[in-house]
Formats: sequence, C-alpha cells, structure tokens
Amino acid sequence: MKTMTLHEALRWASSFLEQRSLEQPVAEWLLRHYLQLDRAQLLMRLHDPVPDELITRLKQDLARHAEGIPVQHLIGYEEFYGRKFIVNSDVLIPRPETEELVQAVLGLKASRFADRPVTAADIGTGSGAIAVTLALEAPEIELYAVDLSEAALKIAERNAAGLGADVSFLRGDLLEPLLERGLKMDIVVSNPPYIPLADEQELAIHVKDHEPHLALFGGEDGLVLYRRMIGQLPAVVKAEAIIAFEVGIGQAEAVRDMLQHAFPKAETEIRRDINGKERIVLAYGKLH
Repeated sequence: MKTMTLHEALRWASSFLEQRSLEQPVAEWLLRHYLQLDRAQLLMRLHDPVPDELITRLKQDLARHAEGIPVQHLIGYEEFYGRKFIVNSDVLIPRPETEELVQAVLGLKASRFADRPVTAADIGTGSGAIAVTLALEAPEIELYAVDLSEAALKIAERNAAGLGADVSFLRGDLLEPLLERGLKMDIVVSNPPYIPLADEQELAIHVKDHEPHLALFGGEDGLVLYRRMIGQLPAVVKAEAIIAFEVGIGQAEAVRDMLQHAFPKAETEIRRDINGKERIVLAYGKLH
C-alpha cells in the first residue's frame, strides 16, 4: 500500500467525518496532535509522508469519535485562552464562549479595581480553565476555585500546577466553602451547569454520554444553581464587587432580574457572545 501524504490523510479523514455529519476540523486536530505541529507547520508539510502507524491510529481515533467520544478526550486536552488544559470525562470541556466571560471579568477588574490586589472566586471550576486563566492573566488577583467534584478538582489542580498558576482549590457546594471560612470576595465568577433537564435528549452524544452530568444540568429550568448562588452571594461579596455569570440561551433576563433583586444598588448588564447570543450576565459597583 502506498504511504499517504499529510494532504491525502487529511482529505480521507475529512471525507470520513463529513459522511457522518461530524466536524471536519477533528481530522486536523488529531494529525496536529500526533505530529506536534501548529497549524502553520501542518500546512507547510502537506506533502510529507505520514507513517503507517499514524494512519492506523488516525483510523482508530476517528472510529472512536464517530461512536461519540469527544476529540478532546482522544487527545487529552482542550485549548483555552491560548493554553492547553487537560480534560477527561470528569470535567466539562471548556468552550470558546467562556473565554469571553474571562475577558469580561478582566476588563471590569481593570476599570474598577485597577492594579490593586483583589480576591476572586471561580465557582464550579471544573478543569480550572477560568481560575487558572485569571490567575495567569492578572497575577495580582488572589484566586480561589471551588468544585463539588473531587475528581474535577484533581484535574484543575494538575492544570494549575502544569501552567504555573497560583490558585487555592476548595471542595464544596457552590459558595459554602467560602462561607465556612468567612472569606469575602471582590469578584465572583461562575459558569455553572445551566442546561434544563428536559433538554437532555437534544444534546449531541459527545456531550450527553461523555461529559459529567453534574457539570451540565441545572434542574428543571436550568436556573437552580443561579438561584442558590445568588441567595448566598450577599454574605460573600464585599461592598463593592463584580459578579459575572455565563448563562444558557434564553436565561439572561431571568438571571439579571435575580441579581438586580438581590443587589438593588448594583449596575447589571447582559453581554452577547461572538455568535450574538446573550451569554454573560454581570452585576458590579456598589452591592451593599
């Protein structure tokens, strides 16, 4: 059998994915991972031969992906804010929209607190993507990251250690570990589970069967965890603070109303993501 070039392997793999209505960039991600190339390097080497054992591995991984395993679990990581975060079935795979939540927090922090030291908490940290990124982008923030899942915290701790981020990890339910320790925050950020239980059957198999349900579902209407967090927030945030939530489609107004009710003096705001969907809900300024 003739040895395939990179171009031929990509073309074959893209066709395999297209026939199954799967995302074609998966082929490129796998080959780049095997060969440890960035995109520019891959494009420069399209006429290079690909070792037969890598073609075998590509076929095996594509078959597993077609059965529902996320490509991130096959390669072991997802890129977030230009960094590689270890992921597995114990944590939610970080989404690009969540980078916009991080940007919103960094922007508000810069405008409201300048460079002074502040304390922040990431609630439901999962892989640690939000907390680790904030710690690396703004080292003057003292960061806490909370999760109920011990397995998720182990992944988050590995990511923090591997990327050199100074984050304190706490195990517990929502804001309870902060309340127990009497900790007060300048910033609270969270991307909690927000998918309504009724929507489970509509989820792609890669999500439904391979990502932790604890990190996906937010009760009957998807808002259960926001209600509980907002009930706890007045005892955790300082007089002037920032609260930043990622929300699901159609939830922004309800979450904003809850925040406005809990903090009548605060400014509240809804921001759209890169796809034009209402994705980020903010409350900031005087909270008490």
